Amino acid sequence: MGNDSIGHTYGKNGLTYADSGVDIDAGNALVERIKPAAQKTARSGVMSSLGGFGALFDLKAAGYSDPILVAATDGVGTKLRIAIDTDHVGTVGIDLVAMCVNDLVCQGAEPLFFLDYFATGKLDVDSAAAVVEGIAEGCAQAGCALIGGETAEMPGMYEAGDFDLAGFAVGAMERGAHLPAGVKAGDVLLGLASNGVHSNGYSLVRKTVEVTGFRWNDIAPFSDDTLGNELLKPTRLYVKPVLAAIRAGGVNALAHITGGGITENLPRVLPDGLGADIDLTTWTLPPVFAWLTEAAGLQQSELLKTFNAGIGMIVVVDAERADDLISVLSAEGETVYNIGRVTTGGSVTYEGTLA
Repeated sequence: MGNDSIGHTYGKNGLTYADSGVDIDAGNALVERIKPAAQKTARSGVMSSLGGFGALFDLKAAGYSDPILVAATDGVGTKLRIAIDTDHVGTVGIDLVAMCVNDLVCQGAEPLFFLDYFATGKLDVDSAAAVVEGIAEGCAQAGCALIGGETAEMPGMYEAGDFDLAGFAVGAMERGAHLPAGVKAGDVLLGLASNGVHSNGYSLVRKTVEVTGFRWNDIAPFSDDTLGNELLKPTRLYVKPVLAAIRAGGVNALAHITGGGITENLPRVLPDGLGADIDLTTWTLPPVFAWLTEAAGLQQSELLKTFNAGIGMIVVVDAERADDLISVLSAEGETVYNIGRVTTGGSVTYEGTLA
């Protein structure tokens, strides 16, 4: 009787993929929708367009003679929850690219191409297209090509309207050009300003907003914009300015300040036996972090190992090259702070107080 009922409901041909909740036509429509955005990211070396079973890239055509490949992968984390709840998903694609390529350039590599993975329960073409267009914008800012990706429609795995993102970046450098290299006591630490919270610590951010009673569409207590918009400011892409600094000479290491803050990320690029002394008075704590610190009752030490606290990338440079590299980075649009020195001792220490 059960079988007869199913047959009656779905017809003599049985179930279809669409009946199970997967719309292949919507997926095809998305691919066509995002092709123009992807094509805008084309660069030397790209050999294929979207739609194939794989994507081709010619390293020789990109200008490399003896290349080493570098790969990085990341996501956006619970910042997505704010984007979904506010229906403001157009910038999280920039975050996705930034979290991958900002890591990749820390190895001294130029990002060449990017692939994304977008997973949802029911594909909304307009929403997905907005996300991928944001990814394309991030790729354009980083100078890498969006050459492929995967859209997965998985009914029963995600609540209505929810989705998740992952990104994959591949870059290259000539053999022998990898970073970190040559870091020594006395090197200068140049801090590049962040654009806000970027894409880390959002579980704590969301908990803080919850306990303070704010809503995403309320005016933020530290600006004239909504709290949701302030917290969705996309992660800065440091790739082009940092590559210009590397090419100018004197850069020994780069630390992308993500989850773990300065406290956890800077030691990753310092050789054993070396540490850093950082002067917290050399930059001003951005208003969003001042509010989070007060609202959540954060100790300064907790702030510095959870958030970027206003410094999104640290460039470790030869002391005699510091002034020249500040000029190079400033000319590329960066706000640069001389925040400290590499020291002997093997730990990161702080002087002063963030204000």
